[in-house]
Amino acid sequence: MRVLVLGSGGREHALCWKISQSPKLSQLFCAPGNPGTAHIATNIQVDLSNFESIKGVVIKYEIEMVVVGPEDPLVNGLKDFFAYDNQLNKILFVGPDKNGAQLEGSKDFAKNFMFKYGVPTAKFQTFTKENSDQAYDFLKTLSAPYVLKADGLAGGKGVLILDTIEEAYSQLKEILEGKFGSAGNRVVIEEYLAGIEMSLFVLTDGTDYILLPEAKDYKRVGESDTGLNTGGMGSVSPVPFADAEFMNRVDERVVKPTIIGIEKEKMDYSGFVFIGLMNCNGNPYVIEYNVRMGDPETQSVMPRIKSDFLEHLINASKKQLSGDSIDVYNHTQLTLVTVSGGYPQEFKKGYPIIGLEKLGASDYFVAGAKSNENNIVTNGGRVLNITASGNSIIEARERLYDLVNRVDYQDIYYRKDIGLDLI
Repeated sequence: MRVLVLGSGGREHALCWKISQSPKLSQLFCAPGNPGTAHIATNIQVDLSNFESIKGVVIKYEIEMVVVGPEDPLVNGLKDFFAYDNQLNKILFVGPDKNGAQLEGSKDFAKNFMFKYGVPTAKFQTFTKENSDQAYDFLKTLSAPYVLKADGLAGGKGVLILDTIEEAYSQLKEILEGKFGSAGNRVVIEEYLAGIEMSLFVLTDGTDYILLPEAKDYKRVGESDTGLNTGGMGSVSPVPFADAEFMNRVDERVVKPTIIGIEKEKMDYSGFVFIGLMNCNGNPYVIEYNVRMGDPETQSVMPRIKSDFLEHLINASKKQLSGDSIDVYNHTQLTLVTVSGGYPQEFKKGYPIIGLEKLGASDYFVAGAKSNENNIVTNGGRVLNITASGNSIIEARERLYDLVNRVDYQDIYYRKDIGLDLI
C-alpha cells in the first residue's frame, strides 16, 4: 500500500516510523515532512491548507491511504473534500469528517456532546459578547481556580487557568475582544477538576474501536510543572495509575458513550479520538477531545505497539475494526522534548544540531528542524523528541538522559524531571 502521512512534526515522524515497519507498506510519503521523516519516507513539499495541492500530490504519487497528523485540515473539512471528489473518494482516509472534527474544533460543541451522551465532565457554560455580563454570576457558582477555554483552535494557547474571579472575568473580556482571534468569539468557562491527567487514544471506525496504549504528557515548561503551558515537554507510557479497574471505568463511562455519540450524530469517523482525562479520586472525567494523535504522546505510544499498526489503520478506514485487537509491549517508554531557549515565548531558529549521528533511528523523532546545506538546524520551539524504553520508569529515565546528553545546539533546554512524579 502507498501511504501519505500529512504533517511535519515529531508526531508525524513517529507515525511514519511505525507505519514503515508494516509488511503491507509498499511506499511511504510524508507531506511536508522533516529531516527525520526523510530517512524513512519520501518528503513532499505541500501547503496543508491548500486542498487542491494535496489532491495533486495524491494523484501524482498514486496514494492509496492518507493519514492526517494535525487537526487543522480535519477541522477545515479535508475528509469531506475527499468524499465529494470522484478522483479521491475511493482512497482510504484516517481522520473524521468536518462534523466529527467539531469535537476538537469547538469546545462548546464538545462539552454539549459530552452532556448529551452522559460522558462525565466538568460543569460549564459558554459565553459570547452578547451574554458576557452573565459570566460573573456563573463564575460565582465556581471555586478557584477558574478555567477559561477559547471555543476554537488557538494553537494550544487557548486555555487559561486563573486564580481569582476578577482575573477570570478580565481575561474573559480580553478573549472576547480578540486575544485569540476568532477562536475566542465564544468562551467556555468550566469548573476546575483536581486530579491527575492522562491521555487516552482510541482508534475507531465510527462503530467499533480499539484502545491504543495510554500516556501522560508534561505541559508546563518548568520542572515540577511550573511556568508557562507549552505544546508538551515530554510524555510517558504506560501510566502507572491506569490499572485494569480504572481503565474499565474509562471504557464504560467515557469510551463507549463517546463512540455511541459519534454513531448517533452520523459522523463519518474513521480515525483517532484523543481523550484528555482527569483521574479524580479514581473516577475519570473528560477535559477535552482531540480528533488526532497527541504530540508528544504519540512518540511514547508508537514504540509500545507490537502489532501491525498499518493493518489497524486499514481496518479502521474500511470500517472493519470489529474483531480487531492490538498487541502491545509491556515496557515503559519515556519521551523528552528539547526546545529552543525562550520557548514558549520568543526564541531563535537556525542553530546547527550536533550529535544526531550518535543516536539510533528509534532514539529520536524530529519536531522542529530543517535541513540547511549539510546541516540540520533548529526550526521551531520544540526541536527534538528523545525517546527511550526500559523495564521501569527509573531504567527508562537513565537511558533517556544518557541519550539527550549526546546531542546539543545553542540555547538547548529540556526538563530534567520527566517521569519522576510517577516513581
